[in-house]
Amino acid sequence: MAKFDWSQIKPIPGFDSKKWLRKRRAQIQRETAGMTDEQIRERQRQIVEEDIRWRAERTKAETAGTDS
Repeated sequence: MAKFDWSQIKPIPGFDSKKWLRKRRAQIQRETAGMTDEQIRERQRQIVEEDIRWRAERTKAETAGTDS
């Protein structure tokens, strides 16, 4: 497995990752307020499945554009 060179990643000017993370966590907490543990797990499963589908579609579109 190839190692990733993290030195190539440059910070985004004006982006505060800690502020973004706090806002995102608060959003998730609001969305899951009042849900049971099972409902939260189901929500997470659906999110993961959507991400897998999105990645597969993106990969398919990228490979379709390179088939020549």
